[in-house]
This record gives sequence, C-alpha cells and structure tokens, in this order.
Amino acid sequence: MTSYCVIGSGISGATIANLLSKKYSVDVYDKARGPGGRSNHKRLDKLRGFDHGTQYISPKSLAFKKFTKKLIDKKVLKVWGGEHKFLSVTKKENKNHLKIIGRKGNNDLSKHLLKNIKCYFGKELKKINYQNRIWKLIFNNGDIKNYENLILTCPFPQLQKLSKKYISHKFINNKIKMDANITVMIEIKKTNINFSSFLFNDKILGWAGKENSKNRFKSNTDLWTLQSTFNWANKKINNNKENKNLNSKILINKFFQLVGIKKTKVLFSLNHGWKYSSNGKPLKIKSYWNSRLNLGVCADWFNGPRLESGWISAYDLYKKIIK
Repeated sequence: MTSYCVIGSGISGATIANLLSKKYSVDVYDKARGPGGRSNHKRLDKLRGFDHGTQYISPKSLAFKKFTKKLIDKKVLKVWGGEHKFLSVTKKENKNHLKIIGRKGNNDLSKHLLKNIKCYFGKELKKINYQNRIWKLIFNNGDIKNYENLILTCPFPQLQKLSKKYISHKFINNKIKMDANITVMIEIKKTNINFSSFLFNDKILGWAGKENSKNRFKSNTDLWTLQSTFNWANKKINNNKENKNLNSKILINKFFQLVGIKKTKVLFSLNHGWKYSSNGKPLKIKSYWNSRLNLGVCADWFNGPRLESGWISAYDLYKKIIK
C-alpha cells in the first residue's frame, strides 16, 4: 500500500491525514507531546485546563459550517455560550457568528480526525532527503524513516529551511511574516466577572477567555487564558524565554486593569510563546503538490489567520493528490 508521512498534527495535518487514510497508509509525526498544533490544550489537572492556542472556531464557509455542525452533532465540538465582551475599536463585531470549541479541549478536533491513525509524538523533523523516489526523514533524536510520499504542514519559516531546494514554485521565495503571540494562563480566586471572554482595545493585551465559562469542569477558582496583541508579541517573542516572568506580569497586570477589578493573588501562571502564530496575508494558492516528487504542503498560512484556513488548505491539497 502507498505510504504517506504527514508532519504536524494541527488542523491541516490532522485533516489531510484523515482524508488520505481512507485510501492509503498514513503515519503522522509531531514534535509536540500530543495532537492539536496551535489548537493545543494545557492541562492544569485531570479535569481543568486551558485552551492556550486557538481561542475558538468561527466557521465562515458553507463547507466548514457543515463540517463543524456534524461534529457538534457527534458531541466532539460544542458552542461556547455566555456573553463575550467586544471592546475593540479597530474590528467590527459580528454578533451572529458562533464561537465553537472542543467539548473537552480545543485539540478535540485533531484528536477526532486522528483517532484511527498512527501518530508519533515528541518527534521533531531535522532534515529531509529525496532519493530513488523515497523520502528519507531524519529526526532530532537520530531516528530515520522512509516514505514514498511526504506532506509538510509546518509554519512557513520552518518549511523554507526544510524543503526550499525541493520546491520550485514561487511561493517558497515569498517573504511571509508570521505574527507571534504570547499567552499566559492564570488561576486566580473567584471573581464577579461573568463574561466568557473579552476582546480588548489595547496595545499589549488583545484577548482574554474565561475557561470556567466553557462548562467543562467545576472549580472553586477562576481560570483565564490571556493572549497578547501580535504587535507586542512580535517585539518580545525572541527573548520571551528569558523574560517569561516579566512578560507574564505585564499581561496579568493589564488584565486586572482592563476588566476593572482589584488585583488578586495569582495562584498559578504559565507563559507560552507562539513564535509562528498567524499569517494575515493570504497567498494566491491554497496548497502545494508536486506529483513528480510526491511532496505536498498544506497549512493555514496559505489562506489566512484562522483555523478554518488550515482545513481549507488540507482539502485543496487532497483534491490535487487524487486528481
């Protein structure tokens, strides 16, 4: 049976792997400890956790609306209710669009798509070589794997380093600038804040989501996920590891200031930097497939900054492969 290797278990990788698995043998590799990519979920304990990547899914295209509706019916996804406070003056609020989340975590979507596929986590791809119609994959731990077909779903800067010599299409020479994001997860004492999320009008703190409002767990404390603005994170991301405490403090202080409550003791905090969080400038193609080399690329950055963009890219690639 024809073998496919998919690098990455985010929405693009999970979707293309799921589609291909209906006809071919597929293995998925990811450097993370579990599936989801930038839709990952960080556990605080067995029941409580944070969606520290993708905030929620907001379907725009008819096809993706139908797809998410089916998964809501299957109880993989659900609508995030409550009141979402929109304070931005630079974006226009659409009160009709749904905010869809995983029933247990926002990585539920990738988990569902990959449930019958062999996945290998903690595997970071270091180098690729193509010879005699076989892709040789060399991982950071020294493992070497061989496949007939290779699908890459990594952020654009990583794609360039890995595969530029094998991709002749002009998109590989683009200067795609992916925005960063710095996320801080906090646990604080119970407050009287009843909003599910805030979209702020601020230069530093962009968004905050109350994890308790997702009705996944009961807690005597409040769990919040705070996400910076892109502009602020772009300036801070390269030194975020060294300055985690300082950057976390800045975002936490901003949170208390902007929601208008007295600062309370922070019982837990964790900082996560997303160096390649989003690409707001779509390309002219939705995916890439080289049938001569059996090399494919799909990712959200082809189409825009939203999770749906990665799903669209994966479907576009699948059509090119089976054509």
